[in-house]
Amino acid sequence: MITQFQIYLTFENIYFWTNIIIFPIWVMLIFIPNIRITQIITNSVVIPLILACAYSYTIYQTILLDDSIIDILKLYFRLDNLYTVFANESFLLFFWLHFVTVNIFLGSWVANDANRYMISKKIVALPLILIYFSGPVGLVLYWLVRIFYAKKLGFYD
Repeated sequence: MITQFQIYLTFENIYFWTNIIIFPIWVMLIFIPNIRITQIITNSVVIPLILACAYSYTIYQTILLDDSIIDILKLYFRLDNLYTVFANESFLLFFWLHFVTVNIFLGSWVANDANRYMISKKIVALPLILIYFSGPVGLVLYWLVRIFYAKKLGFYD
């Protein structure tokens, strides 16, 4: 049973299923953010828990494959090291899972915050799309929208 589980959960399958799970949530955040089911799904711990399990399993498999987990520490010394680490499938999946998890959290926060300040979902759609592709750019755009529409930007929100 466990062997079949490990055979199925390849890094490629984890990547595929992560995207299958996440993409519909982004569609919901962009097009129907105020519907109850969207709020339940995006505010639940289920999605982060699934992503954390995938992340943990990837670490476990990486250790089993004898890929050096210490290689991650090399990231902080040279840009060439980042390229080398990203050439490793398991480390690339670590970073993808991290990216997806942080961006879905950020997208959920933006959608909830926009709802709190009654900012139109049509206006928030572009920042959400940008967050999906590059989190910080979308966040800055949302902050600009929020300043203009809500007339408020606090340091402790």
